[in-house]
Amino acid sequence: MGEVKKVACNLCHKSCGMLACLENGAIVEIADDPDYPFNKGAQCSKGASALEELDHPNRINYPLKRVGERGSGEFTRVSWEEALDDIAGKLERLKKEYGAEAISTIGGTNRTDDFARRRFFNLLGSPNVAHTVPACWIPNFLIEAASYGWGACDNNVAGGARCAVIWGYNPGATYVNEMEKILRARETFGTKIIVIDPRFSETAAKADLWLPIRPNSDNALALAWLNVIINEGLYDAEFVSEWTVGFGELAERVEEYTPEWAAEKTGVSAELIAEAARMYATSKPACLMWGVATDQLGRGSTAGAQARVALRAICGNLDVPGGDVMPGPHPTFITDWEMELNEKLPEEQRAKQLGSDRFKLNSWPGYRLISENLERVWGKSIPAEWFCEANPPVLFRAMATGEPYPVKAAIVLADNPLVSYANTKLVYQALKSLELLVVMEYWMTPTAVLADYVLPAASWLERPVLTTTYGVSDWLIASERAIEPLYERKTDYELWRELGLRLGQGEYWPWEREEEVFKHRLEKLGYEIESYEEFVHNYRYDFAPREYRKYLERGFATPSGKVELKNSILEKLGYDPLPHYVEPPFSPEARPELAEDYPLVLITGGSFQGGKKRNEKKALPEEPTVAINPQLAKALAAQEGDWIWIETPVGKVRQRVMITDAVAPGVIQAPRGRWFSERKADADDIARIFEFNINVCLDDDPDTCDEACGSWCTRGVLCRAEKVNKEE
Repeated sequence: MGEVKKVACNLCHKSCGMLACLENGAIVEIADDPDYPFNKGAQCSKGASALEELDHPNRINYPLKRVGERGSGEFTRVSWEEALDDIAGKLERLKKEYGAEAISTIGGTNRTDDFARRRFFNLLGSPNVAHTVPACWIPNFLIEAASYGWGACDNNVAGGARCAVIWGYNPGATYVNEMEKILRARETFGTKIIVIDPRFSETAAKADLWLPIRPNSDNALALAWLNVIINEGLYDAEFVSEWTVGFGELAERVEEYTPEWAAEKTGVSAELIAEAARMYATSKPACLMWGVATDQLGRGSTAGAQARVALRAICGNLDVPGGDVMPGPHPTFITDWEMELNEKLPEEQRAKQLGSDRFKLNSWPGYRLISENLERVWGKSIPAEWFCEANPPVLFRAMATGEPYPVKAAIVLADNPLVSYANTKLVYQALKSLELLVVMEYWMTPTAVLADYVLPAASWLERPVLTTTYGVSDWLIASERAIEPLYERKTDYELWRELGLRLGQGEYWPWEREEEVFKHRLEKLGYEIESYEEFVHNYRYDFAPREYRKYLERGFATPSGKVELKNSILEKLGYDPLPHYVEPPFSPEARPELAEDYPLVLITGGSFQGGKKRNEKKALPEEPTVAINPQLAKALAAQEGDWIWIETPVGKVRQRVMITDAVAPGVIQAPRGRWFSERKADADDIARIFEFNINVCLDDDPDTCDEACGSWCTRGVLCRAEKVNKEE
């Protein structure tokens, strides 16, 4: 039998464990790992296809330098030394000419060493680090952190939950191991399942109650639940009295948000709204399991998060077995936050962070206020890498216009901005305007086609993975690399370190390889190990002892030490401190002048993001597919597989029809963030983005973004559709 390596897929935050089986130094099989504590051997298509991707003919294997016009797709192979020397030289010149803030970076989720990029940019002096995360997890987590001192990110359904509310995601299709826990809880504890989703999803099919709300009416529903629970006295009076502030003002605020009022907003009957609220409040303990759909509502995303915070708190479900557990940071592991060197970024540079004057919660103004409370109670904070960022819509506008100041360079990795962000035309204009664009990728994506340098990225089989869920969990899981990177691929840690060495940061990069970094971060745990690999083989993970109701000893990490139903941090930043209703930015009520011409509602999502799944024919249809109801198909005279146009006031694309009863008659569900070519991307592929990519139809005007976090709207967008005629 050959060698077996304990590896972990790093393409999403689950980081599922698997076993790589080697013979003569080559991987011959990716097998289940039943001992891995989370997925217990289960695999999704991302992990299962890893071996197919490892040596795929379309992988980028060598550094490439642009030789033609930007966007022509003309590159020549160069050495790493030449590429790094040239990139570092241009970064140094741009910093001297325009200031460090003129240099930016754009990233996605995972596939990276989270702290290394932030360390490099803090030492460089630029605050302009951006991700897709304003529309993925950040509004919810930061409102929770500001309200009760950490995110309730460990939904403990397996710990005895009597009710699980699944809000804004579909674990039956996307997190199969999590869905298995939910169904097991039903069998073991009689757990009631409430699903809130406009679509009749795989998860909704298993629900005791399914609430098919109109897209982007989540906020109204949550407020109505608060109205029912408070007015009927279903809340935990003891917890509310001892551990919250602002309950009286909350009760007064939600008095107007009746189930009848919410029924008009959501399309769900007042009776069903009230029934679901009572089921949640009276089935204790209960957990509220939200997904990123609730972060993608644009204006009002954080207001909805405020309402869900209040639901958890007043029902007494915070930090209890079977409820929503706030893990806090790992007490002895050296966390991402400790590795970032945020103190090295000068105050005058923090003030230049793009968007921080407007979207204050997930930029330096809000991050500072939240962090001082977290450090006081936990001794550590959440990482700036995810929770303190330049706002992408503002960043792209600065690139394109030079306002409020020029942004001249971007380093992109684990992301494909041309298909991952709203307002594709602006993103294209922004990236085209740069003096230096560097992309580190697996595939020649459309964004990479625009780059000056394209650098080959190592996959998770070629790198070790050490995860604490973006630096916010009290546990860690360690996995090893199966093989050394093939060809001339490198990890992003190597990229940041090599650039740092060239730019005078040498003393802050003493570790040459990730294994050395990870061993350093494990040192305070007390294990007697000679190497990181020894820890993986002998221990693999470290779970801090599970404690509940930690607030009894330390209080909540908020200014008051209690759950702040009236949030003092939001109030200090100039936002409404209480849960409240915000009309969705693209609803008929918000845009009555458009409602007649755009009578349908668009929701996006349900597809793999960026470049992760570019060449997986088994996982994705070959052409873009939009889901519509049979009634709408009949009105459009469209059959299964026909092309239809989808149009909003900002853009128009075409996709193939998939007819299903899972979506409502007036709703269109389109995949998000893809490009559609079975060959390596080139200049023609960029044109195809504007023909097929649904983000062309999404607006990122800052006035429509969430007030506190700047997330843009991807759901509940007014649109229209028509069949593509044969001539077109």
